[in-house]
Amino acid sequence: MKKNCLSLIQLCLPVFLGLMAASFARGQNEINIQQEINILGQTKPIPISIEGFGSEVAEVLKFDLYVQGFTFVDPDAAQYQISGSSAGNVAGRVVDRFGRKTILSRSYNGATLRRQAHAFADDVVLVITGKKGIAQTRIAFKVEAPSGNGEIWVADFDGHNAQAVTHDGVIVSAPSWVPGRAALYYNSYKLGNPDIFYHNLNTGERRVIAHYSGSNISPAASPDGSQVAMIMSRSGSPNVWVANADGSNPRKLTSTSEDSSPCWSPDGQWICFATKIRERRVLARVSSSGGEVHVIRTPGTPNPTEPDWSPDGKWIAFTTQAGEFDICVMPADGSAAPTILVRGEDPSWSPNSRTLIYARRSGGRYVLSLLDVYTKQVKDIRQISGSDSEPAWAR
Repeated sequence: MKKNCLSLIQLCLPVFLGLMAASFARGQNEINIQQEINILGQTKPIPISIEGFGSEVAEVLKFDLYVQGFTFVDPDAAQYQISGSSAGNVAGRVVDRFGRKTILSRSYNGATLRRQAHAFADDVVLVITGKKGIAQTRIAFKVEAPSGNGEIWVADFDGHNAQAVTHDGVIVSAPSWVPGRAALYYNSYKLGNPDIFYHNLNTGERRVIAHYSGSNISPAASPDGSQVAMIMSRSGSPNVWVANADGSNPRKLTSTSEDSSPCWSPDGQWICFATKIRERRVLARVSSSGGEVHVIRTPGTPNPTEPDWSPDGKWIAFTTQAGEFDICVMPADGSAAPTILVRGEDPSWSPNSRTLIYARRSGGRYVLSLLDVYTKQVKDIRQISGSDSEPAWAR
């Protein structure tokens, strides 16, 4: 037995030493190798076929399903065959070709064909994957003119039915939805100072909730809507503060340097943000009630900013900058290094924690794109004239 073990050691030792030597030779490249490990894996899209619908409905269905992990093939190669009609209203059916059974048959009415198609797409996603779809969700974003001024807009998640929320012609930024409500927080220079506004989209009512000296920026509503985190410099350095939803009772949570971009954990217990510690940009988290600041390690991804916590609590997406800007995702518990997904900035999670919307540079301006995180499939949404950036997904 001992002789066998010795032989095995003698056999493996040169291989082990060779690997060690190669690793030593790589030196500083070790971080780059770790960076390439894809913690999310590369999931193959689900093959489906679509037939029978008019051009508008077919286009909507293909867009909605592509950014949620589906690909389109001939009926004979499809795992699921989707068919139907859209003469007056949408009627659709889904057949599981392998199971040889119909798993969805439904008709829709009472709205435009586009909205009926979105509803059908959500039902398709639910019946096939067991997860809620995102086709009937909304986004908010900034549209910036060449002058640098801009407005806050809202739209369907694909960019259609876009409407301007503000009409002030000033610098605006950082729209953030109040969960479960048709309401936004955002930053605006309407009063000549970087202030935070609350805006009810149903009534049009808006009010200032932070108008202190210095900067009042980057609002983020808590998951239950009862509080708002923000960055304020009223005490000197920009730090994370939390206030009641109406801006009352502001409490300073951090004393770090150059804080930015707060976001909440889904349970409301933590706030993740970007900051500078020992002259290095890092991500950190702090209890929403205050306390010690904990650094979140992001090996291989320097200068992390703009974090967004996924609604299921599992992931944090953020922007990294190493020359260019890239979108990364890492486990929220820090159990693995980040994965770089795509070139871009300002990531925001969909309500189902699968798709990201983000801004990317194109021809001297920003456009908004959707990324299915697991299949890496990307689609640009419908654009508004100007530069579209800083998207936020309603949840």
